[in-house]
Amino acid sequence: MSILIDSKTRLLLQGAGRAGTFHAERSAAYCDTNLVGAVHPGKGGTTILDKVPVFDTVAEAMEKVEPTASMIFVPALGAADAIIEAVAAEVPLAACITEGIPALDMVRVNAYMQGKSTRLVGPNCPGLITPGQIKMGIMPGYIHKPGKIGIVSRSGTLTYEAVWQVTSAGLGQSTCVGIGGDPIVGTSFVDALSLFGEDPETVAVIMIGEIGGSGEEEAAAYLKASNYDKPVVSFIAGQTAPPGKRMGHAGAIIAGGKGTAAAKMDALRDAGVAVAQKPSDLASTLLRVLDERGIKAN
Repeated sequence: MSILIDSKTRLLLQGAGRAGTFHAERSAAYCDTNLVGAVHPGKGGTTILDKVPVFDTVAEAMEKVEPTASMIFVPALGAADAIIEAVAAEVPLAACITEGIPALDMVRVNAYMQGKSTRLVGPNCPGLITPGQIKMGIMPGYIHKPGKIGIVSRSGTLTYEAVWQVTSAGLGQSTCVGIGGDPIVGTSFVDALSLFGEDPETVAVIMIGEIGGSGEEEAAAYLKASNYDKPVVSFIAGQTAPPGKRMGHAGAIIAGGKGTAAAKMDALRDAGVAVAQKPSDLASTLLRVLDERGIKAN
């Protein structure tokens, strides 16, 4: 099985510019992902990729092609409005790939989304993929393999590293979710872990965090309080980062003595998570934990 997206998902593209169309084409080519439409103001009535209809608004797309998920490639200064438009139209799932959205814009988005039905993944994320069924974002599809390991990560490239290691070890992934590296994101580690916990086909989870924020500590508290019954393997990036220096993502910064890699690793270990010291140790750590618990993942 999977979480959030599967072969029945009806995918919409918001932002049919060069980057959006490029990745929409590759998503559509992956296992016949069902790309049902695109939204680009002023281009309504045209098509992309020879046959995919373009609409001026998300509301019109919802009426005409009934998408169940939207991937957003709108440039940073308009991306918040694109998210709000998807939420207003009640698209069940929106993944915002866009990087560089101003934090105040995301504060506005977060406030607007309160009480609404849409789930947001991102922004500043690679998207989601359920291997063998659907690709919704920018990840390289060929490294993925259908399987039973859930992956959730703040880092796009470290997601790919974990995926490749799992695939190379002869295992596969149920769903991979890039939650994004900005200070304000829609879906948290706790959200993803909860969904993976409810998926009967996911037998273990790899969780990749990084310095900054408190998402990893919140995940550790959730795992401990809920007596999470699936093994979790983690890696925290930025172990040598100096305080006050942003490392890569906008949210990857140690401030006020909080958000250090050491604190996150300690919290996760205390919750029973197997923490890898290096990203290259993710698969070997996973295999060891699965063996110790007598879990078959292939």
